[in-house]
Amino acid sequence: MRPLHPSYILVAFVKIFPFITVTLATMAGTVFIGGFIGLLLASAKLSKNKVLAAISDTYVYVVRCIPSIVLLFIIYYGIPEFLQSFGISINDSSKWFFVITTFSILFSASMAEVMRSAYESVDKGQREAALASGMTEFQAFRRIVAPQAIAVALPNFANSLVKLMKEGSLSYTIGMVDVMGKGQLLIGLNQGSYGLETYIALALIYWILTLLIEKVIGEIEIRLSRGKRKVALGG
Repeated sequence: MRPLHPSYILVAFVKIFPFITVTLATMAGTVFIGGFIGLLLASAKLSKNKVLAAISDTYVYVVRCIPSIVLLFIIYYGIPEFLQSFGISINDSSKWFFVITTFSILFSASMAEVMRSAYESVDKGQREAALASGMTEFQAFRRIVAPQAIAVALPNFANSLVKLMKEGSLSYTIGMVDVMGKGQLLIGLNQGSYGLETYIALALIYWILTLLIEKVIGEIEIRLSRGKRKVALGG
């Protein structure tokens, strides 16, 4: 068995790290699109319209039951085939399109539950008291409900981001060259050599990304808690 070469871990790390921008861009696009869809789904879940609530519940249930890689392949191979039947060709589309589409669907289902549970965690009496004091529905939501709901949602949002980052590594299976994709290319160029060292470098990069996510979300939580204390003290 070939001995481990620790020095190549650094070599692989340096070669892979620049592709972190692709991973972050993919995450940003997914959070923007998936978060918006998740907001619509959460609103439907919380609405008094039973049809909308049922549609949202079904969507979330179905999506959460499908493994990420299965949905990725369905989107990657299925959408072009479906559109081709209407004479529309997207075979030349960027792989980024299919990755963003897939993980936006997955992320939206997760965020729908995060947003719903966060909203429901806020005591309804506070909203009613705000309305009774003369606030409009929007003012009550912006000043009373939203700050508390966001504070509750942040830890679960951070978990969803980390999960998205890890699931996003599957995008190399359709040829996307992100962090994981570059790692796989390196292993291929080395004809399978230094595979363990490359995977250790990948693990370090994902670990750094996770720490970054936790740090940023943690700082936001601290700022929100300070704001809540100021409000409580009348400042």
